[in-house]
Amino acid sequence: MPIESINPANNKLLRSFEPLTDEAARQKIALAEDAFRSYRNIPLDHRALWMRKLAAILEHESEDLATLITLEMGKPLEASRLEILKCADACRYFADHAARILAPESIPTENHTYVRWDPLGIILAVMPWNFPFWQVFRFLAPALMGGNVALLKHAPNVPQCALAIESLVRRAGFPRGTFQSLLLEVHQVETILADERIAAVTVTGSEVAGRAIGAQAGWLLKKSVLELGGSDPFLVMPSADLDLAIETAVRARLVNAGQSCIAAKRFIIADEIYDTFEARFVAEMESVRVGDPMKEGTEIGPLATARAVELLEAQVKAATRVGARILTGGERMLGEGNYFEPTVLTGVPRTSAVYREELFGPVAMLFRATDINNAIEIANDTPFGLAASAWTRDPAEQQRFVAELQCGGVFLNAMVASDARLPFGGIKRSGYGRELSAAGMREFLNAKTVLIASARPL
Repeated sequence: MPIESINPANNKLLRSFEPLTDEAARQKIALAEDAFRSYRNIPLDHRALWMRKLAAILEHESEDLATLITLEMGKPLEASRLEILKCADACRYFADHAARILAPESIPTENHTYVRWDPLGIILAVMPWNFPFWQVFRFLAPALMGGNVALLKHAPNVPQCALAIESLVRRAGFPRGTFQSLLLEVHQVETILADERIAAVTVTGSEVAGRAIGAQAGWLLKKSVLELGGSDPFLVMPSADLDLAIETAVRARLVNAGQSCIAAKRFIIADEIYDTFEARFVAEMESVRVGDPMKEGTEIGPLATARAVELLEAQVKAATRVGARILTGGERMLGEGNYFEPTVLTGVPRTSAVYREELFGPVAMLFRATDINNAIEIANDTPFGLAASAWTRDPAEQQRFVAELQCGGVFLNAMVASDARLPFGGIKRSGYGRELSAAGMREFLNAKTVLIASARPL
């Protein structure tokens, strides 16, 4: 089957590509293997020079690259521009800090002992379409700075973004074979991962993909990092700055048209302020500008695929069948393109399937909490554990949220976001391992213990 790039704003075919044959894929693995032999020994200053050049190219060509993102997956053009600039920032962060992260760590013993960080080799990355550049660069920059080489299997609906990233890396000066994009069908990933030359795999995507690839990697005894789905809670207590909380809540739910693992999805509001929050939140959701992502001023574009609309529509209907109420929205929008109305649900039963699913689109669920104990209970009542946003000015409540929310990150009085300086990842069915920061860089490095025995006196 051809790999097709389709504009989600009108469902028109942009380009079509033939997937690599198994033999062509093996040749690319061989090229990566050859590249690693020499690349791992290239001085860190040289890698940093290329990484900074990559950042400069991203900034210089940001308008064209942003347009490509918007055409292939539908986010508003301004959001695409910001995504490209964020990639450039990550490149500079790891170029600037790799020497510190990779520095040998001395351990005081009776001998000369230390830990050194060595690259593992070829890292396979299976990446999603929702942030087609950022998801790649947050693994690419630390992996290449750490001396690894990489193969990218990108989502099938963003092949032009995948090829553009490979071209950017090569033009920045990185040696041939250091980073390659593989246009593959899904079933070919198993064969690639099974190749003994692949050292490790990182996956950002669905729980289904994570289970399949993580299980295979475990069987093969290969390192894996899984960044999977999320149903992040957004908790608001009576002491919160309600104006700022509501404004942020709308942005947190609708970032990337709701197609983000760390978009807030479950809004847990203290009973004392619930009615006010609900009324104002619904009004704000209704005022959002939905439209052509290529037009300035558009706040929400289409969902990335027609299948995404079908799934979201089915989830909303399933919720209403078991008693949930639609406060606004709830329907796909008429006309061409994959548009769905900003939607607010309330009264979703705990026993329903939707309560425990990830809603990957502009649909919010509201819950009323009797007190902080109940709020934390609702927040943790999910199979996912990626991140949480909690709003309170009470120091005691803040400390309870930090200590008791079961997730990989707690953001107090702020919207959840990824940042190259901070570890990113989750627990439970949101996956394991970390991306970004020193923790993310070291996921694909060998912590090699070195002991040099002290010489005995003559």
